[in-house]
Amino acid sequence: MTTEKKPTVIKKYANRRLYHTGTSTYVTLEDLAGMVRVGEDFVVFDAKSGEDITRSVLAQIIFEEEGKEGQSLLPVAFLRQLIRFYGDSVEALVPSYLEFSIENFTREQQKLREKMAQSFGPAAAFHAMEEQVRSNMAMFSEALRMFTPFAQKNDEAERQKTSSSASMSDNAAELDILKKQMADMQAKLDAIAGEKSEEIK
Repeated sequence: MTTEKKPTVIKKYANRRLYHTGTSTYVTLEDLAGMVRVGEDFVVFDAKSGEDITRSVLAQIIFEEEGKEGQSLLPVAFLRQLIRFYGDSVEALVPSYLEFSIENFTREQQKLREKMAQSFGPAAAFHAMEEQVRSNMAMFSEALRMFTPFAQKNDEAERQKTSSSASMSDNAAELDILKKQMADMQAKLDAIAGEKSEEIK
């Protein structure tokens, strides 16, 4: 019977030093980045409060990596758009989409490597990645649709309501046409009756 390996515990002290409880040594952000690259899972706790600060430490690692020359992965436009999502109505969906996308990208990265190896120039590589993003978005939208049946029902109800409104509008238009035709017919009858009355006189 196999047991799942627990994440390594890293403690961060007030002096910003990081302590690896597994090896009983102090480590750096670069060391933690190396652990991530080889797939070693870890959690970081504030040594004083016991608060889980893994997210902020990982963000700090990304900040350090982005600061290295030639290491940038996050386009400025993406960072600006990400900032705009904070406080937006779709904020709750963004983490799920990003996690979904990066997991799918990770699974497909070997295929992407092969495509890029067979292609020439950055344009071809960008095209391959663009296709992957579109695929991710389609898959995520389908998954989201499956997990939001109420929203789907509301959409269907709204479509039926719109269809019903359109049908009522069509019926009203037809009724107006009939009323106009009847008014025209009545006018003609009145005209004929007037002519007959003149002849009798």
